[in-house]
Amino acid sequence: MKWINFIKSISVDCKFYPPAREEEIIRIEEKLQVQFPDELKDFLRETDGVTYTAYDLSLVWSAKLIQRENSYMCGQECFEAFHMPFDSMLFIADAGNGDLFGYRVNNGVIGKRDIYVWNHEDNSTTWVVHSLQSFIDGWYNGRISI
Repeated sequence: MKWINFIKSISVDCKFYPPAREEEIIRIEEKLQVQFPDELKDFLRETDGVTYTAYDLSLVWSAKLIQRENSYMCGQECFEAFHMPFDSMLFIADAGNGDLFGYRVNNGVIGKRDIYVWNHEDNSTTWVVHSLQSFIDGWYNGRISI
């Protein structure tokens, strides 16, 4: 998949970034103790995140933001009593309202490419779409609502 071409085919209002370095992706996988799915690694190797410029909203976070946000969520002791363990998710995007999108993780492995949304108000996770491509298309075009 050529991610930039795909995204340009659905929007002219997106900003792309230089690719993430392979060493950076590996380092982040090691730090988070999660093996990223191939589709996410391929995406990051082509563009290190993508922003919908009309609203200055990240459609998919950069590698550094994936690391920062996931490390932050896993390190919040105040969440422990009220929320699921965050090491069962790899968050890759936010909805702008506190809800987060990501993959389910089991023992450091993402078995399926499905994307879920975590609701910050009731701590639920709901299946959204079956792949990163479907997520980008659906989120940009308004077919994903939360």
